[in-house]
Amino acid sequence: MSNSEECLRRLNYIDGHLKGIRKMIEEDKYCGDILRQTFAVRKAIEKLEGLLLYEHLHNCVPAGIKEGNEEQVISELVELYNLTEK
Repeated sequence: MSNSEECLRRLNYIDGHLKGIRKMIEEDKYCGDILRQTFAVRKAIEKLEGLLLYEHLHNCVPAGIKEGNEEQVISELVELYNLTEK
């Protein structure tokens, strides 16, 4: 399975979970059950981010450096890193 296919598979999983959460809230389900589902979505997003980061670091970053865009690549990596700070 390609990285793109895996990302799309994970997005479908996340989308399905989000629809389920919406339905649970509409049906006034137990908060603890809803929270379990939101935690599952968060973990799924983290896994998706890991796949995307792996792809970026192994393909996009080296390509950008080879094309002579070192400063742009480094600036983008710093920006992405700053987004991860909590």
